Amino acid sequence: MRLRTAAVLVTALVALTACAPLPTATPGTSPPVSTTTPTPTPTPTPVDPIARLTLPQRVGQLFMVGTGTGSAAAGTLAAVADRHVGGVFLHSGTRTSLTRTASLVGQFTRLVSPTTTGGIPLWVATDQEGGDVQVLSGPGYTGIPSALRQGALTSATLQTDAVGWGGQLAQTGVDVNLAPVADIVTSPALARRNAPIGLLNRQYGYDERTVARAAGAFADGMRQAGVLPAFKHFPGLGRTDSNTDFEPAVDTAITADAPDVDVYRSLLAGGPALVMVSTAVYERIDPSAPAVFSPRIVGDLLREKVGFDGVVITDDLSAAAAVGRWTPAQRATMAIDAGCDILLLSSGPELLPQMYEAVLAKAVADPVFAGKVDAAARRVVIAKAAGVGG
Repeated sequence: MRLRTAAVLVTALVALTACAPLPTATPGTSPPVSTTTPTPTPTPTPVDPIARLTLPQRVGQLFMVGTGTGSAAAGTLAAVADRHVGGVFLHSGTRTSLTRTASLVGQFTRLVSPTTTGGIPLWVATDQEGGDVQVLSGPGYTGIPSALRQGALTSATLQTDAVGWGGQLAQTGVDVNLAPVADIVTSPALARRNAPIGLLNRQYGYDERTVARAAGAFADGMRQAGVLPAFKHFPGLGRTDSNTDFEPAVDTAITADAPDVDVYRSLLAGGPALVMVSTAVYERIDPSAPAVFSPRIVGDLLREKVGFDGVVITDDLSAAAAVGRWTPAQRATMAIDAGCDILLLSSGPELLPQMYEAVLAKAVADPVFAGKVDAAARRVVIAKAAGVGG
């Protein structure tokens, strides 16, 4: 009965409203203004840049595998095609030319597809520091002076020269240069005992200010040419007597507050870059493991204290004597656990199967480790998309 009465009342109210006269505007007054609030435009949901990659493809993005400059290594071609590897490194080999290098690079970049790398482009890297460390030489390539000689140039001259050196790389499709060296050798006398850097004149100078200025100018020139630089070897190889390529190295001088670490703050403020982490042990930071396997150095020091959120690449994990006591599988999983993003196998593809399968298996079995793989792959894919523009 109440529902029927209510219905009658509603009908009556509607009828009265329909019959009511429309309000008339009073002379000299404005018509009423609508106060309807516009519907806000919904914020687009961010798209995860690795959402379309399978787990095997994500793992592949975490490897950079070597090939000679004379011809494409069959195993490295297979690494891209079958194990979805996202980076190739041109290591020391025969003299070549711009034309031959471009042809070599093309053999790898043509393998990129939705089924190989998930459509994500390759990074093709080499090591063009100058002096004794210049992988690519021959017709079309300029001889690059050592870093010590580069450091004697004005910043403007060095940057201009680096634009030219980087332009030669860019012409061939090389888009990452694993240089410049940011290590600080503290004196000419110590340089003669510093096997990995000073003995080869790979240092830009003998103090933080000189290294920051000159390495920064070199990196600026590379970026201007369209090539991404990489600062190395964090947290510093300028004070050890041993060369990590040939023997284990223990640094007893560098601390978390040393100029060797601090120089990275100014260098990384200059623009996008990779940071390469050393395979030496640093007694005064973390004496328990080489830097590439140390969460204290990669996570706490480089990521948190220095504030670097870009791509971290290891120094060589394939042939370096400094990591020889660990199995290939251990090297790969420990580096990812420490916070590294790309594992460099500069000598070639021989150890890739063991390393790749170890990372993949642990990612399947361990959700925490899988999260680290995803975070690393995400940083790599974002950096590739951003290029030298950051």
